[in-house]
Amino acid sequence: MEYNVVLVGVALLLGIGLVLVLSGLQVIGENESGLVIKKYGAPLPPGRLVAVEGEAGYQAQLLPPGWHFGYPFWRFKVTHVPVVVVRQGHIALVVANGGAPIPAGNILGREVGCDDFQDARAFLDDGGQKGRQLAFLTAGTYRINPALFTVITPENAEEFDMSAEDLEVFNMGMDKVGIVTTLDGRPIPAGDLAGAPVDGHDSFQSAQRFLDEGGCRGLQEQVLLSGSWNLNPWFVRVEQTPMTEVPIGYVGVVVSYVGREHLDVSGDEFTHGDLVERGRKGVWIEPLLPGKHPLNTRVMKVELVPTTNIVLNWAQRTEQHKYDEKLSPITVRSMDGFSFTLDVSQIIHISMKQAPRVISRVGSMQNLVDHVLQPTVANYFRNSAQQVSVLEFLSARTDRQREAYEAIRGALGAYDVECIDTLIGDIQPPAELMKTQTDRKIAEELQRTYEVQREAQVRRRELERATSVANMQGEVVRSEQMVAISEKGALAVEETAKGEAARTRLQAEAEAHGMRQRAEAEAHGMRQRAEAEATAKRLHGGAEAEATRLVGEAKAEAYRTGVTALGAQAFTAVQLATVLAQHGVKLVPEIALGQEGAGGQGLLGALMARVLQSGATPQVPQRPSKPPQANGMVHGPKEA
Repeated sequence: MEYNVVLVGVALLLGIGLVLVLSGLQVIGENESGLVIKKYGAPLPPGRLVAVEGEAGYQAQLLPPGWHFGYPFWRFKVTHVPVVVVRQGHIALVVANGGAPIPAGNILGREVGCDDFQDARAFLDDGGQKGRQLAFLTAGTYRINPALFTVITPENAEEFDMSAEDLEVFNMGMDKVGIVTTLDGRPIPAGDLAGAPVDGHDSFQSAQRFLDEGGCRGLQEQVLLSGSWNLNPWFVRVEQTPMTEVPIGYVGVVVSYVGREHLDVSGDEFTHGDLVERGRKGVWIEPLLPGKHPLNTRVMKVELVPTTNIVLNWAQRTEQHKYDEKLSPITVRSMDGFSFTLDVSQIIHISMKQAPRVISRVGSMQNLVDHVLQPTVANYFRNSAQQVSVLEFLSARTDRQREAYEAIRGALGAYDVECIDTLIGDIQPPAELMKTQTDRKIAEELQRTYEVQREAQVRRRELERATSVANMQGEVVRSEQMVAISEKGALAVEETAKGEAARTRLQAEAEAHGMRQRAEAEAHGMRQRAEAEATAKRLHGGAEAEATRLVGEAKAEAYRTGVTALGAQAFTAVQLATVLAQHGVKLVPEIALGQEGAGGQGLLGALMARVLQSGATPQVPQRPSKPPQANGMVHGPKEA
């Protein structure tokens, strides 16, 4: 009984299996698809790889997960293929094994609506092209027919000569700019350096839209900014470069080699260059302000122009900006044929608004220094040095500097450059000339030293003379005191004479009064005689007193005159000699005889000398009318 049940079960299972096999059941798992191969049927059209109309061969439609009937083994072969998984942060590239040929001039198959290559029939019906595809797969899971499409993922990249890094989502760093080169599109027009910007391609992520809008293959004007981008490495190459930084104190003048048609906006007065608006070919009239700018440095050049004062040295030193690195001291020749060198510093300034005009004229700051400033400054000093001698150039340094400033300022003004100052530094004159000047200067200093020493000797002698005079002040004072004493003596003699005269007068008056008293007693005749005699005596006494006064005044005047004429010292010596002579001190022989004609002393001179020696005073004859006097007294007649 049990045996029969087993036989029935086995038969039932065999029957079910036979039914399933005969019905063509195919069971597809969750993470796989069924690739159907039809063993016989109508042949595929020429060039077609998969069948879309039931032809024999690989079928375009895949079997999704689940149970599928109608695929008997004698008619179909179903191959289980895994789904395509693209990890996060990566993309997958697709190569179509069948489809329409790619047109000449293109290298990638155009993008068609085929549900990310999961609808093979739609791909073929919409004109999908054979070969590498513009479209790519982003992160996700896809059921793609491996007979029609080959999917390149990071896992199998090496089999197609690629690396996993090539299939990573492109990350543009901060403060970076991506310079883009496309590998497909129409050729760049003749005369253009890069492809013109187009719209709608979402930063080159939509390659088909880029091509539809007329994008060109090659270097692109448009750049890629920071962020993450899904880019097809078969379509685009990106080079990361730092953003263009304009430091503080500078402006950036943009010279663009690409853009819209050139249109000068500088005006008719600007004849040495031209300026254009932003986005056109040429020098942009608006400079870039300090900051970071996302510019494509492959198609644009940014010339940094300092807006602060720039110092340029024609010397051995170099400033940090290095513009004067090629400058050297200026060699000039003077009017007298000497060659010498001098260091010059030139300070210039370029304003922000004038920076594009300067660059439009000369091309760059280095060209401004090499082609404008260098010949202008050097030639001015060479020309000016030939008009003067070396010594005149050295002595008039300030004037030369001022004249250089005026001349160079006018020359630089034509280039829209402001001249702040021109400074002459070290001057190295000829050594042989400076040696002669040094020797001359040393000689002049020595001569000046000798003059100072001589003056010191003169002053020393004057000091010694003054010292000697100061030492003789005692003698001078004594001499002056002696003169004063003599003057006082003369005054005393004068006063004594006055006193004697007064006394004599009073005595005479008293005697006259007495005589008148006695005479009254006598006869009347005798009175007249007595009065006459008294009057005579009175007159004689007055005359004697007056003579004494005049003698005193004469002596005093003689003293004063002698001091004035001879000086106090000499007059004192004369007085001293006189005193010695009065006291009999012999300084010379008493008598010296000689011929008068020969300047000697005759007999008369000898007698006079003798008289003077004896101290006798020659008598002066008296007038007969005057009575004799004795001791200055007036005597009347004796009594009978």
